[in-house]
Amino acid sequence: MSTEPLADLKKPPAGMDKPVVSLDEPPPHRLKGAQDFLHAHPTTIPAIVLLLGLALFSLVSERFFQPFNFSLILQQVTVIGIVAVAQTLIILTAGIDLSVGAILVLASVVMGKLAVELGVPAPLAIVVGLAVGGFCGAINGVLVARLKLPPFIVTLGTWNIFFALNLWYSASETIRAQDIETSAPLLQVFGIGFDVLGARFTLGSILMIVIVAIVWYVLNWTRFGRHLCATGDDPDAAALAGVRTGRTVIWVYTIAGIVCAIAGWVIIGRIGSVSPQAGQTANLDSITAVVIGGTSLFGGRGSIIGSLIGALIVGVFRNGLALSGVNVLWQDFAVGLLIIIAVGIDQWLRRASR
Repeated sequence: MSTEPLADLKKPPAGMDKPVVSLDEPPPHRLKGAQDFLHAHPTTIPAIVLLLGLALFSLVSERFFQPFNFSLILQQVTVIGIVAVAQTLIILTAGIDLSVGAILVLASVVMGKLAVELGVPAPLAIVVGLAVGGFCGAINGVLVARLKLPPFIVTLGTWNIFFALNLWYSASETIRAQDIETSAPLLQVFGIGFDVLGARFTLGSILMIVIVAIVWYVLNWTRFGRHLCATGDDPDAAALAGVRTGRTVIWVYTIAGIVCAIAGWVIIGRIGSVSPQAGQTANLDSITAVVIGGTSLFGGRGSIIGSLIGALIVGVFRNGLALSGVNVLWQDFAVGLLIIIAVGIDQWLRRASR
């Protein structure tokens, strides 16, 4: 019988002690370092795209780099930027909300009808409008979190419901700017502008930046923000860690509804009137801004700053192409191409975490 120690029996034969590379594993990629960096800093690519867009269109049109044009772009993306904040919160939980545009319009119509036609004090009408937005968001959250229904299907259904309620309550009639100015000028407050070094800014644009800053702080420095991202990244692991994922999702949709209602207030100041047809493209535009901004559609990874940059990218490209004389058709083509590229980059970066 062999007297070799058991430890020696476990040693591999001579020449076989080097690690064997599995044929199933891909070879190390030269771009792995860059892939890991971009995965950890999702706003890097959108920021580069924004800078390249600014540089490109400044060469194409001399009017592009004027201060007034920059402020015009900021005004144009204000409403979508605010709605993109709401959409980012939801997408970070691995959800999606197709009803944000309908909530926006319904809240604005409620504010306008109460303040202008029913004589309710404007501050109270605004509070009711915000409550309507939060209630609509809570409905979405309960259906998704408690009944376990797919967010896409739920919000597609509620989009139709909220839009129908909007048309019914407004009777498809627009409340004129003159009537608002007379009875409830507070509704138009976010349309007030002021000039700075040749650029014209509005209070709505300032509000958008304030909302982005507040939500950035919440996501990065509060327990709720950590719970939100953990729920989107891996809900099962988050639940095992003590996160009440269902309640978190409901709160996220509720807060998103309130943010959309704020956007409804802002759009009144933006267009001057209360229109039941306003903001109909907010659903897709907000998703576009969020995706281009680097937030993963699969949840758990993204940045609120990136969503703002994404909204600015869309605004810059549309404005620059318009100044260059490009047809609106090709402007939509360029934005669609940006979306596909952004999703492709997201898929590439997701592989960095595997």
